[in-house]
Amino acid sequence: MTGEETAREGGAAVTAAWQCGGGAESGGATVAAGGAETSAGGVSAGERLARAALTRVLEPGDERGGRWLRECGAVELWRRITAPGGEAQRLRGMTGRRLAGYRLRAAGADPERDLAAVAAVGGRFVCPGDREWPTQLDDLGDARPTGLWVRGGPDLRLWALRSVAVVGARACTPYGAHMATTLGAGLAERGWVVVSGAAFGVDGAAHRGALAAGGATVAVLACGVDVAYPRGHAELIGRVAGQGLVIGELPPSEHPTRSRFILRNRVIAALTRGTVVVEAEYRSGSLVTARVAQRLGRFTMGVPGPATSGLSAGVHELLRGEGVLVTDAAEVAELVGNIGDLAPARSGPVLARDLLDAVAGTVLDALPARTAVNAREVARAAGTSADEALAKLYELHSLGFVEREGEGWRLTRRPTCRDDARRGDS
Repeated sequence: MTGEETAREGGAAVTAAWQCGGGAESGGATVAAGGAETSAGGVSAGERLARAALTRVLEPGDERGGRWLRECGAVELWRRITAPGGEAQRLRGMTGRRLAGYRLRAAGADPERDLAAVAAVGGRFVCPGDREWPTQLDDLGDARPTGLWVRGGPDLRLWALRSVAVVGARACTPYGAHMATTLGAGLAERGWVVVSGAAFGVDGAAHRGALAAGGATVAVLACGVDVAYPRGHAELIGRVAGQGLVIGELPPSEHPTRSRFILRNRVIAALTRGTVVVEAEYRSGSLVTARVAQRLGRFTMGVPGPATSGLSAGVHELLRGEGVLVTDAAEVAELVGNIGDLAPARSGPVLARDLLDAVAGTVLDALPARTAVNAREVARAAGTSADEALAKLYELHSLGFVEREGEGWRLTRRPTCRDDARRGDS
């Protein structure tokens, strides 16, 4: 049997299952009184099964496939791809070579098996039209996901409404790991959901920070949600699934590829209200996430690093454009949050000298650095009367700024306040 014949047979079998009601429960459907199958989220059982099957056929971000889905619907698109004859050829942009590839993949599609596999790890398949579907993903247009495989208990749509992406270099420095961890923890403490890609480096640090704070975090994978990738993060991904959500576009057991990592980033950008980049070189997938976020009108932020660090070069380039510089979770929350989410005012320490009135400060500045002078000379340098200068000198003496030396006045050798009152210093 050829690949095309196998695809036709598999497609016919799935279509028959939909028509007779088989597999409705695996798609989360109930059978209505009139026999029509509808899911709890308003998506029909046939639509859910078709979209689940198409996640094995269409690559993430396939805009042609997205356009066909929009124009003819998931069930009809699946029927055309798997049915014998040339109906699929009438789809705009379809070629014989592309159709052969789709049919080869469709031959191995078993959506009921995939739905059962994701249910076995405590997951589900969420489609556009479901109550749980995060509608901000619709901003991707024809590149939006066919559906999302979700592992974990919380409601994805509600969590996505108040979420921030924290992404960055895999081979990050200790500084980058520290900043990502503190950002993750700080955002979680403020009630924000931290979204990242579960990769080594910045991604993992952001997830750990949120988990350590007892907060919410979402890992967006470039593989099946039942696949631990990278393997070194198997425990971390398990913790995220237990405390938060693990999501992906690819069906169970699918493994990542280089292109899938890049395409995964558009989901991170679209899902969240803003993206923070912590350490990124000029060629970095994190910058792809930031550029998609900018294109979608999301907030884009960067954490600065040393000017000499190549790992911060991409972030600095982002900040030279439309990116906003942030240094902690409070500044991120102020930018992406609602009215009232304000970062604390930043200022240096208040010194005793700052509390002096203008005339006293001028008199203090008029004293030379190393020698003693009389009150008349101080008055001349300060531009005040001798009496006013003398009054201020006694005031400064009581505060410990100056001391008497014979008939003159000089700066205190060892000031009682932690301040350098020498002229020209601040």
